[in-house]
Amino acid sequence: MFEVCLECNKEYDSQWCKPCNTTHLKNDFDKWTSGNVTIDKFIQDAQLNADVGYKVIEWIPYDRFRGIKQIAKGGYGTIYYATWIDGLISQWDIENQRWIRKNRYEVVLKRFDGIVGINDDFLNEMIIHLRANSRSIASTSLYGITKDPKTQEYMIVLHYYKGGSLRSYLNNNFKNIHWDNKLSYLHDLTYKFSQIHKIDIVHRDFHPGNILKYDLEYNSTCISDFGLSKLITKNSQKNTISGVLPYIAPEVLGGGEYTKAADVYSFAFVAYELITGLPPYYNVPHNKELAFNICNGLRPKIPFHTPKFIARIIMRCWDARITHRPAFEELMRELCKHYLDYRENRFENNNEITIQIRAEEFFKNQTKTDTKTPKTSLNYKTHPQAIYTSRLLSFPSLPKPKNENNFEKKLEELTESFYKINAGDGDDLDTSNL
Repeated sequence: MFEVCLECNKEYDSQWCKPCNTTHLKNDFDKWTSGNVTIDKFIQDAQLNADVGYKVIEWIPYDRFRGIKQIAKGGYGTIYYATWIDGLISQWDIENQRWIRKNRYEVVLKRFDGIVGINDDFLNEMIIHLRANSRSIASTSLYGITKDPKTQEYMIVLHYYKGGSLRSYLNNNFKNIHWDNKLSYLHDLTYKFSQIHKIDIVHRDFHPGNILKYDLEYNSTCISDFGLSKLITKNSQKNTISGVLPYIAPEVLGGGEYTKAADVYSFAFVAYELITGLPPYYNVPHNKELAFNICNGLRPKIPFHTPKFIARIIMRCWDARITHRPAFEELMRELCKHYLDYRENRFENNNEITIQIRAEEFFKNQTKTDTKTPKTSLNYKTHPQAIYTSRLLSFPSLPKPKNENNFEKKLEELTESFYKINAGDGDDLDTSNL
């Protein structure tokens, strides 16, 4: 909806008059400095190019944060919670000639371990992050850059998501997550990755630790840590990669290019973890032997009671044949259809997806009461060498990726079954606008 700017009397959209607000931001350039010319220019360019308020990033002095405390530590960075006492810019106050801000705003500060100072590579990653800094993509919002005066380390300032990571959520709440929520999460992630891939961003480090929940009550997620593995590995030795081994595509493990299809491969394991509650390969060391076996077709076993449509999606996504993996756009449409079918008439329907889910839930109930059936439990024990944080990996001389011997046959049988099941309602449902 367009409005008229009270300063220049011209129409503008998104509650942001770019000509006027750009001028206000530019007039403040001499009132702040990071002490680093490259950082100053990066922030200034971002401000001059911002066409909406949430794309503005700032230099934020460290003393504007309160209550700083460490809340997480990953393979390459440390995360701190803080309250930004000024808060991000909301709009310009014409009468008082100042910015109106959202005071006392909760944020996280991310420090990149092992990176001393700021260089062009680091700023290129910030450019990628800023490019994805869109509500439609719902990536982690980037608010600015700061510097710890004690350690002299630069940190990026990001939005704080109360729900924490998807991995933490699954560990603590899996038994209470129903299929309605699971389908919602899967569809939400495929939608957001379809948007990310549309602007040619490849994530490179996609796993549940980099998926954040807005809060504990809602299913909406955001994606964090774009492309940081590229920064870490750029100057490393050949055949060195970075990430969490179980989620890295076999062609990447073997030194191949990290493409959009590699993100799709990672999604398969996020989906697997979401439906089983188990991290992939939790009971074995994450070493070269595992990488070798993955390239030879090793994949986690999908429980036989898993709904066929989900098993088929997972298998297609972790196919060793890159060109056989679906794009996120296709996955989004497919999951949207299943989600709507399942929710039809407030879940009181006989759609095939609903029947499959009921069967899965019936089996789980049986395992709780039938002493003859082996019980499944989430009280699993992770192998001490199973590592789920990003790290440098080097696996020279891996075999060419392939599927296990019966993979194609299993997938073909699953696909034939899938299409037979859905043949009856395919002519009656228009999914073109899903």
